[in-house]
Amino acid sequence: MNRFRDYHPNIKVRIIQIFFTDIVSGAIFPFMAIYFAEHFGAKITGILLLLNVFIGLITGLYGGYYSDRMGRKKLMVVAGIIRMFAFIVMAIANSPILVSPEITFIMTLLIMASFGLDGPAADAMIIDITKPDQRKGVYALLYWSFNLAFAIGGIVGALMFDHYLYELLMILSVTGIISNVLVIFFIKETREGQEQTREKRVLRNIAKSYKEVAFDKVFLYFVLAGLFIQSIENQMENYIGVRLNEDMPEQSLLFMDVTGVEMVGFLKSENTIIVVLLTVFITKWVTTLKEDKAFLSSILVFTVGYVGISYVNNIWLLFIFMIVATIGELMRVPIQSDYMASIPSDEKRSSYMAVYGMVFNGSMMLSSVFVSLGAIFTKEIMSLLILACGLLGMMIIYKILPDLKQRREFAKQN
Repeated sequence: MNRFRDYHPNIKVRIIQIFFTDIVSGAIFPFMAIYFAEHFGAKITGILLLLNVFIGLITGLYGGYYSDRMGRKKLMVVAGIIRMFAFIVMAIANSPILVSPEITFIMTLLIMASFGLDGPAADAMIIDITKPDQRKGVYALLYWSFNLAFAIGGIVGALMFDHYLYELLMILSVTGIISNVLVIFFIKETREGQEQTREKRVLRNIAKSYKEVAFDKVFLYFVLAGLFIQSIENQMENYIGVRLNEDMPEQSLLFMDVTGVEMVGFLKSENTIIVVLLTVFITKWVTTLKEDKAFLSSILVFTVGYVGISYVNNIWLLFIFMIVATIGELMRVPIQSDYMASIPSDEKRSSYMAVYGMVFNGSMMLSSVFVSLGAIFTKEIMSLLILACGLLGMMIIYKILPDLKQRREFAKQN
């Protein structure tokens, strides 16, 4: 088993960077759909969120292309500076002297674009510096750090978002500065850029670069399945968050009264706390199961949990369904990550990761549509639509599992 001290210095820096950034991100971003719904209405919010994700998707394709040509670190630095600037302006736009949801939305566009720009580079960097036998451990560690940060941030956000948004955004601005310092001074380049000449017909060159990826049907099916599955979890920040804010009556939880907004924060925190505490236990348990059945069963369990959360209003039932959903998540993630790391070819690694970024961006786009649909349809229909997403993802994975196993074995041999 690989030890933490044996990992590449970049991995150690990334864990620190992710932890500090995501504590405050977890306190803010799960609540932004509610913020926009209160200022613009649910129907308009769905469209705004859709545009936000579309920007991230497009910049992700550019990021994947230029990461393979320029190197990983340069794009991470550029994106980090853009993100820091956007956080500072967003704080000013929600300060005691100014409240502007319009400026706030424009800054979220910039933030999403920055994540799209450096996401493929950061993901490809991890694969660059890890051996196949290290990757499960590294991904588990990154996943654990991310979830611990979000657990802390979710609790802070549930208690402070309504009344202390400006202070939270100021803290996030500071973490943006710290993040940039870590990347600029402590991250090492893992892929030197090619000799650069002034490019003509950039769009044609990008399209050519993605040609190999576009003809990889197994990978595209894998992306499509991931899109449907991930969109279910993203409902917490979108449809489910808005529904609980509007429909859930204030209820007593031990020593305090809980509103729908606060319940979103508590559910996100419950999810991440369970991940932090049970990742090792459930990962070991899953290794004793037949992998095919464990993968498919995990998707079903995960889906059932979120369908329950999308329907009920009782806080104790919500907590129970989140336990179910999180167990499914912990069963699925190690298997899915292991398959994903074995698919990309070395020379097109960032391009593959950029397309795989569509799992996040596309799922956010799909869940953004659900916000607008939730303003039209009943919660019963919305719960059935969420169930359909999970079943579609499971059916696609079932179809391509033999090919995925073959790809992984080939990667191990080479």
